[in-house]
Amino acid sequence: MTVKTKRLKAMEGKFEKESLYSPVEAIKLVKELATAKFDESIEIAMRLGVDPRKSDQMLRGTIVLPSGSGKVAKVAVFAAAEAADEARASGADYVGADDLVAKVQNENFTDFDIAVATPDLMVQVGKLGKILGPKGLMPNPKTGTVTNDVGKAVKEFKSGRVEYRTDRVGNVHVILGKVSFDTSAIMENFRAVIDEISRVKPASAKGRYFRAVTLCSSMGPGIKVDTNRLKLTDEDLDLTA
Repeated sequence: MTVKTKRLKAMEGKFEKESLYSPVEAIKLVKELATAKFDESIEIAMRLGVDPRKSDQMLRGTIVLPSGSGKVAKVAVFAAAEAADEARASGADYVGADDLVAKVQNENFTDFDIAVATPDLMVQVGKLGKILGPKGLMPNPKTGTVTNDVGKAVKEFKSGRVEYRTDRVGNVHVILGKVSFDTSAIMENFRAVIDEISRVKPASAKGRYFRAVTLCSSMGPGIKVDTNRLKLTDEDLDLTA
């Protein structure tokens, strides 16, 4: 028999587990039900009508959240010469070429959230696949992490650019910000995520694309969102201000 904590008991009656809510209703509920003693993150989970076993239905990319993610990412940049200087000037936490490759390889160093590399260094960085790959840190052109414009990439990842990808069963999880954000700020990020995932819908995907969408905070329950009401207008955003 499961023993309910005081937090769970306090949540009872505030929402219906099987009900479908509009995006703004769901976000307000998530914020209300986030009662942990720290600033919880808010995440969107989407079950998509794709088959990740097919290469053309695997989604992977990045989204620039207009309101930021609420988290300052640690960025490592594999670059040399002027590109390295540009990365440092843009706020990269770790910058290097052969020396940074050696540190990752010899010390299993992965104390960063994002890895960016210039194309000319991908031969060396490619040797780190067994270390960076399982942690989702391997630079990839699809996510904008293999680029000559490292300064722009660092600034965007520091200010709220986040990665997304389908897991092996077709789910995508993306952070939307923090509970302390205004509802309107979360809604802006919500719209950016939905618009991006809609944009990259595979042509070969058949049937309903957004099968289920859920919002939750780090320690809170999942709130189901009505998939027929995902598209937001400027007027919808004005109502949350």
